[in-house]
Amino acid sequence: MKILFYNHTGTVSGAERVLLMILGRLDRDRYEPVVVCPENSRLMNMTRAAGVKTRGLQVLEARFTWRIDRIFRYLLSFAQVIRTARYVVQDEEPDAIHANSIRAGLVMSAATLGLRVPVIWHAHDILPRHPLSTAIRLFACTTSQNRILAVSHAVADRFRGVLLRTLTHRVPITVIHNAVDLERFQPNADAGEEIRRELDLSATQPVVGIVGQLTPRKGQLELIEAFAQVAGEIPDSLLLIIGEPLFNRDEEYAKKLKQVAQSLGIADRVCFLGNRDDVPNVMQGLDVLVVNSHQEPFALTVLEGLASGTAVLATAVGGTPEMVRHGENGYLVSGRDRAELSDAILTLLRDKNLRGQLGRNGRYDAIAKFSIERFMKEIESIYRRVFESGKTPQHKNAAAFEVKLSAD
Repeated sequence: MKILFYNHTGTVSGAERVLLMILGRLDRDRYEPVVVCPENSRLMNMTRAAGVKTRGLQVLEARFTWRIDRIFRYLLSFAQVIRTARYVVQDEEPDAIHANSIRAGLVMSAATLGLRVPVIWHAHDILPRHPLSTAIRLFACTTSQNRILAVSHAVADRFRGVLLRTLTHRVPITVIHNAVDLERFQPNADAGEEIRRELDLSATQPVVGIVGQLTPRKGQLELIEAFAQVAGEIPDSLLLIIGEPLFNRDEEYAKKLKQVAQSLGIADRVCFLGNRDDVPNVMQGLDVLVVNSHQEPFALTVLEGLASGTAVLATAVGGTPEMVRHGENGYLVSGRDRAELSDAILTLLRDKNLRGQLGRNGRYDAIAKFSIERFMKEIESIYRRVFESGKTPQHKNAAAFEVKLSAD
């Protein structure tokens, strides 16, 4: 079965990490992957290094906006990418297409109109409340070849909205939770000690960390402001901020974070580590991992914290409550509530036994519910269902005949 994977951006973030995980674990005896993504991008280079065939496509410039001039520019970008994508699809003749975002789904569904190629929209994002979201839902209904694969029930519910609640047969939605590499992310006391030595921290110094791209929706600014209260009550506490700006005007946001830490008088207590290749080790050096997102479809960072056995403190938004049970395997707070966030950090830093209990339960849940093996079984299952449903009666009879011959 030939699967064409399409990613509309070449920047590697959460959705791309999931795609690379799928490509790395896909049964190559059953599936032939081809990745289509922007030429000469980091994603293309990583895909080629994994031994997967790639095809280049121009970058899609499109995002939600209220500005009419930008909408027209984005529509033009869609038209250009769709035209090229249709040529690639006709040339590759895949059995199915795995579009690795909602925008990728829009492109491939438009590019395959009339070609009868099933398109799986891998929805990694929660649709905003915007007129364009209604347009997206309407477009998803234009063909029965579309299938929605959501990373959480929160993503599925928002994608479904009011419009698709009565059209579940027209646009089926399946939820498959993301997975975590349980070998890469696991408790490791030696790694934690090594990271603390590298950062010149004592073994007992209270350390809080946040991991992820520097962007407003990840809530680093509110965390810094909440940490000012923590720093006032626990004088030797430290906040580590791991990540870098990736998109749009996030460079300005990154500068603002440092300015705010300076203005609050805690610049010496907030350490910006930038992008790190040793995130599993860094997590072992933390007492508390904070995921302070304003909205989160199904954060890989939460899964990584659970698997690491680190106490996870997260905002109860989007798909996060589908991973974290408050007071059992992690701690949940309301989004955008600095006072509640600072109180929760203080509670966890002052209670080592509670942190240990949350960490142990988090690791147990990661093993039980979020392994890569479970994830790949469910992913390959949806590929098989899509392939079978897309066959003509003649193809189905031929497949049945092949199975009979192999049994004989």
